Amino acid sequence: MRKANVYRNGKLAGILTQFSANDYEFRYDDNWFANDELPPISLTMPKSKQVYKSEYLFPFFFNMLSEGVNRQLQTRQLKIDEKDYFGLLLATAKTDTIGAITLSEIKE
Repeated sequence: MRKANVYRNGKLAGILTQFSANDYEFRYDDNWFANDELPPISLTMPKSKQVYKSEYLFPFFFNMLSEGVNRQLQTRQLKIDEKDYFGLLLATAKTDTIGAITLSEIKE
């Protein structure tokens, strides 16, 4: 199992978890959910007490990954399997992402 804090503009918005290669979930942080002034991280994932579950990395997060030759270069340099989308997301979405969302791995 791997987990990541999900931040929007540097504020904790929720937690993304990978239980296995085909079992993911996203849960909004209670403080983020309770504050009506804070928006959802994505229109496809409205603020909800519900836990979002998926058999694959949610498209919102998958679309944060580079594509094509850039992805090949990143995975080779970082020594990450090209199909390990969650690992690549953890390695490349810490800072300087396109948009307001960043992630940091939760080490347990």
